[in-house]
Amino acid sequence: MGSLEGRVALVTGVSRRQGIGYATAGRLAALGADLFVQHHVPHDALQPWGADSIDDVIAGIGGRVRHLGLDLTEPDAPDQLVAAAVEAYGRVDVLVCNHALSGSDGPLGKLDAAMLDRHYAVNTRSSILLMQAFARQHDGARAGRVVFMTSGQNLGPMPNEVAYAASKGALIGIMSTLSHHLIRQGITINAVNPGPTDTGYANEETREWVRERMPLGRWGEPDDAARLVSWLCTDDAGWITGQVINSEGGFR
Repeated sequence: MGSLEGRVALVTGVSRRQGIGYATAGRLAALGADLFVQHHVPHDALQPWGADSIDDVIAGIGGRVRHLGLDLTEPDAPDQLVAAAVEAYGRVDVLVCNHALSGSDGPLGKLDAAMLDRHYAVNTRSSILLMQAFARQHDGARAGRVVFMTSGQNLGPMPNEVAYAASKGALIGIMSTLSHHLIRQGITINAVNPGPTDTGYANEETREWVRERMPLGRWGEPDDAARLVSWLCTDDAGWITGQVINSEGGFR
């Protein structure tokens, strides 16, 4: 895999050691990148899985890491985050939008405007604004890389998560337009669908339902997605842009 020595990577949603963001940050650091990571511990503290010590999270990444706690539902948070990373390192070469809001959702008939708006604000709006802020500071001296995360919304239904599916599905739909805007600046943008990944959120019923549909008889692990995401951030992936790549172990 290509080196990221001398590159600066900004990764969002790095709050838990069992998460894809943490695995991705570790992979990028191992490839030589300097890291700036965003976390929002209050969100995890309210979830059944709970929050990790952010000091332990940062210490476990390895390499040179700076971090900032920020709520990406705030309209100006994306600009603040990119500005903080640029202040720390002088520039950003890689952006991985790993953050997401899931839960607080429902099926058709149970939705309300606030539920839809909150998912849109986190999953769609903040990702596009982060990409925009990233592109504004990118001077073209190095290849730029942007990676979004999806969840297979274009492959099958998510009947009890309409707000989540709609907000993530919007990222799939906008990918070709964003890649068109960015490619002349030397920036590629792609999205990764990691499929069912064991980050500690599922109950035993869900675990078994998924396990029966995985040819290898196991869930994805955070590092399965992190390997692909980190490769997309290297020069080796320079001819790939505007794609949604499904990396889900043959999930049926």
